[in-house]
Amino acid sequence: MTHERTDLREKVYLVTGGGGGLGTAICAQLHACGAGVVVLDREAGRAQRCAERLSAGSVAGGWPLVYPMHLDVCDAAGVDAALADVVEHCGHIDGVINNAAIDITLPVDEISPQSWLRVLMTNLYGPYLMAHGVVPMLKARGGGDIVNIASTASCRAWPNASAYHASKWGLLGMSHALHAELRPFGIRVSAIIAGGMRTPFLLERFPEIDPAVLQAPEHVAQAVIFALTQPQGSVIPELMVLPMRETSWP
Repeated sequence: MTHERTDLREKVYLVTGGGGGLGTAICAQLHACGAGVVVLDREAGRAQRCAERLSAGSVAGGWPLVYPMHLDVCDAAGVDAALADVVEHCGHIDGVINNAAIDITLPVDEISPQSWLRVLMTNLYGPYLMAHGVVPMLKARGGGDIVNIASTASCRAWPNASAYHASKWGLLGMSHALHAELRPFGIRVSAIIAGGMRTPFLLERFPEIDPAVLQAPEHVAQAVIFALTQPQGSVIPELMVLPMRETSWP
């Protein structure tokens, strides 16, 4: 007996950091699957540009819906207002992809307390705020999805990235905790552990990296779609996606 994969058409998903490299790839693949996409980004211009590219493939005034929004995921009041706005504009929410993240790569004795906290706030507190706000809506709908974009930095460590590692290890732990907590309500929680990607997040900060050893962000976006389209009754709590030649994971 076979079970059909979940159809994403006419569902509505929020993507934080949606205007960045991986974010735009996730938004594009959701849109290609017929899902409505809310592009959330701290830089309003990036969200707008991503939405304009996606909207070029939509029927004028129709579906799939694309809705850009400015949002700093660290702002609790801003998150609540954004979720209310999405419901008013789109009618409902079926899930959120917590993708927004930053890194400040400095030794622990050189990174300022403010910078260290900023990484934790964006990468860990932000996903908590999104989950805190969206879970009551998903419970009311009888289920939904939360996908957290983790990293190989969730599983091992390298120098000069204590804040990033703390945030990503925390995100992976929170993801598994929410999986255990929310599955009775039909809410599926998945962590995507992504290896290095050919995005500005790495390439602009580390120009010495050979892009050939990294993976295309579209590959990780496909893993997100894979998690979202699992047949109802199944969930993928954790999925690792690595470039074949990357060395940050054995």
